[in-house]
Amino acid sequence: MKAARLYEYDPDMNVELKIENVPPPTITAPDEVIVKVGAAGLCRTDLHIIEGVWKDIMDTEGNLLPYVMGHENAGWIEDVGSAVTSVKPGDAVICHPFRSCGICLDCRYGHDMYCDHGQFPGLGIDGGFAEYFKTNESSLIKLNTGITPLEVAPMADAGITAYRAAKKAAKLLNPGGYVMILGVGGLGHIALQVLKETCGARIIAVDREPAAQVLAKELGADIVLDGGPNLIEEIKELTGGGVHVAIDFVGEHGTENTCWKLLRQGGELIMVGYGGTIEVPTLELVANEIKIGGSLVGDFVELVELMELNADGKVKMHQTEYSLANINQAISDFKDRKFTGRGVIVP
Repeated sequence: MKAARLYEYDPDMNVELKIENVPPPTITAPDEVIVKVGAAGLCRTDLHIIEGVWKDIMDTEGNLLPYVMGHENAGWIEDVGSAVTSVKPGDAVICHPFRSCGICLDCRYGHDMYCDHGQFPGLGIDGGFAEYFKTNESSLIKLNTGITPLEVAPMADAGITAYRAAKKAAKLLNPGGYVMILGVGGLGHIALQVLKETCGARIIAVDREPAAQVLAKELGADIVLDGGPNLIEEIKELTGGGVHVAIDFVGEHGTENTCWKLLRQGGELIMVGYGGTIEVPTLELVANEIKIGGSLVGDFVELVELMELNADGKVKMHQTEYSLANINQAISDFKDRKFTGRGVIVP
């Protein structure tokens, strides 16, 4: 099969993935499945993997490379292990990005993304930037009738990561409150749609790219800002003191030390993007009683919920398609922000 493989890490991202013919994956355990990839989303985490940010976490032995990235996958069942009963060859599926065991205590609690024995195709083991990849039965959700893998692949990570953060925010918001989304990209534009469906707060979208600003307006943001040097003053004036909740989908290049300053007293910052370092004087935390917390990828049930919103036409992924042969162009365009929404690789 054809696959795009990473051979070296480079902080400057001056390396390209190599398109090669490699042996397809095979079933080695009774709960495993082989998925024929219909589409695979391109994630900022993929850029961080190339940069070597994840090296010490996923390549602890130093012998992972070359390997296949791609953790936002959807496609059709190609083959199943002897214990698999819920899907059969030909079924269209979306794959939760984490291969959870289903039997550890965290899995029993429903926190499958904390699984003690989980594996993450595309982060440490071969993923979906290929014609086929291997996962397990517990990660699979059958697609609703009329939904194709190409339409939803990035929902597997970008979608549920944004959904989880927006769901947390919605629980903290009342009608008339203010929530700010920083970064209306592959995740931010999903969070905006989810918030429109799940809470009555006023949504402020911030992005420096004109195309992202247009998309935010089309999706129903109440206020759209370009994130200029006076952002803090603008937000404070527009909201009468600051937002109740801020969701930072960037998390680096200084945004991480801007967002907490946009909160009103008692407000909460939900960090989704990463790469930077937050520095907050303890007096600010205490005097303003603000809260700062991270938000990881959503769990299996949250992906089910998101797919229902998608099937009902309430949350849609905006994406740009690239062939597997053009994956390096997709990475370059993503890095240079030449498309809005998500890039999707089609084998």
